[in-house]
Amino acid sequence: MKLVCAQSDLSTNLSLVSRAVPSRPTHPVLANVLLQADAQTNQVSLTAFDLSLGIRTSFNAEVWQGGAIALPAKLLVDITSRLPEGEITLDDESVLTGATGGEGLIVTLTPKSGHYQVRAMGPEEFPELPVIENAEALHIPAAALIEGLRGSLFATSADETKQVLTGVHLTVKQDTLEFAATDGHRLAVVETTNERSPDESSQLEVTVPARALRELQRMLAHISSSDEPIALHFDQGQVVFSWQNQRLTSRTLEGQYPAYRQLIPRQFEREVTIERRQFISTLERIAVLADQKNNIVKLSIDSDAQEITLSCEAQDVGSGRESMPAQISGQNIEIAFNIKYLMEGLKELPSSEIQMHLNQSLTPVIFTPLGGLKMTYLAMPVQIRT
Repeated sequence: MKLVCAQSDLSTNLSLVSRAVPSRPTHPVLANVLLQADAQTNQVSLTAFDLSLGIRTSFNAEVWQGGAIALPAKLLVDITSRLPEGEITLDDESVLTGATGGEGLIVTLTPKSGHYQVRAMGPEEFPELPVIENAEALHIPAAALIEGLRGSLFATSADETKQVLTGVHLTVKQDTLEFAATDGHRLAVVETTNERSPDESSQLEVTVPARALRELQRMLAHISSSDEPIALHFDQGQVVFSWQNQRLTSRTLEGQYPAYRQLIPRQFEREVTIERRQFISTLERIAVLADQKNNIVKLSIDSDAQEITLSCEAQDVGSGRESMPAQISGQNIEIAFNIKYLMEGLKELPSSEIQMHLNQSLTPVIFTPLGGLKMTYLAMPVQIRT
């Protein structure tokens, strides 16, 4: 195998796929990236797979001689990211190694100056990425996928004992895509439009691990057009997202996802409209004190004065209090939240003004953007101890 490629292409694509390389591989070959070069198409593909998450990307190169080889991922990333811009030549050769004289593989990287040699492995041991055959592909606009992931991923659980909550529940309907994520304390639901071709009638419900979707989000950030359709295949515990020269495959999460729609109240006694950025910056100042104690912020909603007051009492440290104007309908109320949950949700609501819908001091509170994306963020209040 011999090829010439741009340092930037090799480094960028390596950094993308290497995120699917396990930190503690169960088999030595999984610590590698599979490099495949095709002399007919002048394409180089890189694949990493930890047996749960797999990423494959491709880029153009000048392939003089095709072939495949497994290269140590971390070492290759560390070398190529530090090489100067310009062309790099890669070629491999068999060498005699060890006292027994067994055969091994060496890959030589030749940049503008100097050269580097890296021990490699044959491609035959590298596991194949799962292939989903005969399953009808659903096509999702990249922009809808990007919006949905941004508005839901942050609310997934990190608790591995609640496996199904560590993912985003994706529901594909005829005209809409729905993304839902909850960790038991808060819930984010995003609904985006899904313009489907008339022959695409399939509906789908699947829960995909947050780790895989974060990598998908990272890969979509490099996409050239937000109109690009992303093909989604799903079958028997595997889901595949593919577009252009990119592919991400992941196992799905088993188990019944909570009936989250039933958690969202339909009627409210109080409604507050507030400027989002001002609300966040006020919370960030109060958070300095809240972080010292129990991360709790109290909101006093004053309908007469048409303002809300944020306060925090950190015993033995100090206290903070700040008011801001708001449009309020309904009676006065005091309510408290975990400040982290409040801020994380508000940062993802994509509008300059937001609405807060609430009933009592311990019932679910709903935050929605005013105009734009259809997003619902539910946060559970905490009890105020007097």
